[in-house]
Amino acid sequence: MSVPHDIPAAAQPDENELERLLRLSVTQAAYRPAFYQALLEATVWVLGDAGQPTIDSPVEIAHGSELNLLHWEKQDGSSIIPFFSSVAVLERAAAGESEDEQGFVALPARILFEMTQGEELFLNPKSEYGKEFYPSEITLLLNTGGLSAPTELVLDAESQLLIGQPEVYPSAMVDALTTLFSQKKPVRRAFLALIHDKNLDPQPNLLVGIEADGSEAEVDALIREAGNVASESLPDDSPVDFCIINEKERGLSHYLVSHTQPFYQRKWGSWLRNIIPSSGKA
Repeated sequence: MSVPHDIPAAAQPDENELERLLRLSVTQAAYRPAFYQALLEATVWVLGDAGQPTIDSPVEIAHGSELNLLHWEKQDGSSIIPFFSSVAVLERAAAGESEDEQGFVALPARILFEMTQGEELFLNPKSEYGKEFYPSEITLLLNTGGLSAPTELVLDAESQLLIGQPEVYPSAMVDALTTLFSQKKPVRRAFLALIHDKNLDPQPNLLVGIEADGSEAEVDALIREAGNVASESLPDDSPVDFCIINEKERGLSHYLVSHTQPFYQRKWGSWLRNIIPSSGKA
């Protein structure tokens, strides 16, 4: 991603929601899950044609459509398929590329990814904010909705865990997760620790414990998003473990709740103001 000088959170006058999330996700990992989700649900624009004469408005593409896509060459000689978040961004990028009139088509981003698997794509090239997608990343996006694939680990009764606090506090990860959790009403509290199972890993891993409301599916989705944020805010793709806090359980939950302070806690007053209307004078 290209890096800007300033990242205001408010939407800019000429940007859509996908562009706003792309801009924020450039330097703030907490916004990347929302950006990837919005991208998979978005309609995007590509240079090319659908086997029809060039016209002044985009052609809608569905599964099974014929699609001839224009490739652009990178400085290293490799090629990418450019795609765009809006017609305005496409027209600015395509200006001066060719003297011939270039047609363009609109299609859901998910269909574009499925039709071009194995290719390298670039969202909004020549713009201030852009994102390159490698084939492996596109496969992960389609399969998991993000750029990391979490795995589930079940600890048996014989597992012996060493648990404590990290010597080097992962400030960037904690800040990113705090920003993410502040956007997720089900999250009540979040805790941090360092765990080590010598039978599984040569080095200890960071552990994030989450206390949350919601269904199992909602909590699973939350863990996936948090995992993506954590992995993108730590150096060298360091692994991070997550667990769900249950105050009635011993072990990890008991340690986190009884012996650590939460790095995130939901602000009940702010949330209640959103659901309880204030009374006014007649």
